[in-house]
Amino acid sequence: MFETTIAGSLPKPAWLAEPETLWAPWQHEGEALERAKKDAALVWLKEQEDAGIDIVTEGEQFRIHFVHGFLEHVGGIDWDLKTPMGIRDNRYVVDVPTVTSALSRTRPVHGAEAAFTRAHTSRKLKFTLPGPMTICDTIADAHYGRRADMAMAFADLLNQEARELEAAGVDVIQFDEPAFNVFMDDVNEWGVAALERAVEGLTCDTAVHICYGYGIEANISWKGTLGGEWRQYEGIFPALNASSIGQVSLECRGSHVPMSLIGLLPDKDVLVGAIDVATDQIETPEQVAETLKEASQYVDPARIRPCTNCGMAPLSRDVAAAKLRALGAGAVLARKSL
Repeated sequence: MFETTIAGSLPKPAWLAEPETLWAPWQHEGEALERAKKDAALVWLKEQEDAGIDIVTEGEQFRIHFVHGFLEHVGGIDWDLKTPMGIRDNRYVVDVPTVTSALSRTRPVHGAEAAFTRAHTSRKLKFTLPGPMTICDTIADAHYGRRADMAMAFADLLNQEARELEAAGVDVIQFDEPAFNVFMDDVNEWGVAALERAVEGLTCDTAVHICYGYGIEANISWKGTLGGEWRQYEGIFPALNASSIGQVSLECRGSHVPMSLIGLLPDKDVLVGAIDVATDQIETPEQVAETLKEASQYVDPARIRPCTNCGMAPLSRDVAAAKLRALGAGAVLARKSL
């Protein structure tokens, strides 16, 4: 009960990329960069294990961007043709690469990273991939014409990748879909279907992570417009509960999400975000335990997985490590009290 995990990303050490900076460029090149990435992954594996995290990740130490880290090895994308695009329904505008022809996966993307990580921990291993809808909200389309069609094409490539990750010994494959909290109608029309295509044929645990975004200024400002109750999950959880996805990861701690909404997921394992990544304040184990106990009013405790709200990449290394320890200790307290 209360098997702990994290949403995915962890801060890059200063010797790998500029600290406390989201999507900072690498500090090295070539073989030195590959060694630095592996060293960073090993550091965070140790930190997670010491904190009592049950299902660990490599902290996304091998990629700068959670979406583009996968797209770098996808054919059909013109990286020189930049298109201004309003990300997450115009929350912020970025010049993004453009899909100009049929998509293809030119080679395995994360297999070697997963195999390296698997070889260095005996704990359950999670690996994260971008979800099809979120990819489509992060890259411009000049080929498919319909976002849904491009999402299905990406889903096929993600499925190829996920099958290889499973073969490398990954226990949980999680697809990150922050766009699910923005385009709720599309989620129900084609977003869940694309996600199911991405997990087709997998026998490992599967998860979808749906947060309100990193703790960066654009996301914090947007959250300030959502009012006293954040009910976006209400519009998508029924479809997810009916889907083949095994786990749903959501944001709870420090948010205005009514905890009762997780009652819409009676058939899923629920990754309850008990760590707020939008603040440097360290949660106490008691606060984590209280979040988990509240969640237990609406979901069978056996189905609850304590987690972080979102990735911790923009935080300092010390803060992130302390939050990991609070998560692990809070789960221990919650187990004793329930």
